[in-house]
Amino acid sequence: MSQYAHLSTPDPEFLELVSKLPGSIPAPGPIDVASQRQAMRAIVVPRIMETLRPDLPAESSYDILDRNIVVDGGEILVRCIRPVPREHEGKEFPILVWFHGGGWISGELDIDDFALRILSVEFRISVVNVDYRLAPEHRFPTALDDCYAALKWTVNNAAEIAGSPTKGFLVGGASSGAHCAAVIAHRTRGDPFFNSFPLTGHILQLPSTSPRACSSRCLMLCRFVADLLSMDQNKDAPFLSKANIEFFCECLQVMPANSEFSPLLLSHENLAPAYIQVTGLDPLRDEGLLYERLLRESGVKTKLDIYPGVPHAFHRSFPELSASRKWEADFRAGLSWLLSGP
Repeated sequence: MSQYAHLSTPDPEFLELVSKLPGSIPAPGPIDVASQRQAMRAIVVPRIMETLRPDLPAESSYDILDRNIVVDGGEILVRCIRPVPREHEGKEFPILVWFHGGGWISGELDIDDFALRILSVEFRISVVNVDYRLAPEHRFPTALDDCYAALKWTVNNAAEIAGSPTKGFLVGGASSGAHCAAVIAHRTRGDPFFNSFPLTGHILQLPSTSPRACSSRCLMLCRFVADLLSMDQNKDAPFLSKANIEFFCECLQVMPANSEFSPLLLSHENLAPAYIQVTGLDPLRDEGLLYERLLRESGVKTKLDIYPGVPHAFHRSFPELSASRKWEADFRAGLSWLLSGP
């Protein structure tokens, strides 16, 4: 049994809150692309935005710039959020490039738009929110290539977004977006383009680092089998199930031995420091914990926070939970840690 099995025991406050809902939260089953996108657009995003709306800073305290950028085979949209300089404050800010979640098949800028506006003003950072192309219309590695193109665009257009990579240059994301951030951090390490502007940190929330590792027969991943048991322990977890993950992977049309799909297989030396958040009642739990360990053992500076007994993305659905408030406080502490240059 996994040494982390106890993290699957549901949080009592979470159970109590769920018990008061009109109906129980069903374990998610297989989905289709259209219904996933419709639920994200009609239910998930409006709920998140309504929750965060009261905390939005004054519109006069930040600027929004939407830009279409050219990528291989098309265009993507990036939304840039830059704080309005305060008196006696410089006009250039650290940069955070952000990749949204959604299982690579859904998601849009609005998922994290309000949260990023709040962070931009609170932390005095310039944010680039990336609307990468989705599977199955755009198979692997299109999302990664789009995110990488957006990162290079950010460097080339730093002045326009009031950003300075030398003051801080972070990438981050949630779930599938965290997968993109992890791989992008590896790509920049060996790219001469970033020699003058190296990443200074990356943020991985609920990261997917080898979502087929537990169920595939890939020999390259066999050495991790004993460390990756949460995919089966939490196979029927709320919000994200093993069946969901398998469906998302099928849409990508990629082999698990591809090291950019399974960054557990990459070498991790000389990466920028990483801040990682993992939930206990999540099929992706163990691969997030293992990834943090591999980074740390490779000499990468890491900061890890774990939330026992709560499911994937719980903080968005139940912001009133104590664990959700801790998540937000921890995230801010992690972001401060990265911006301080650990």
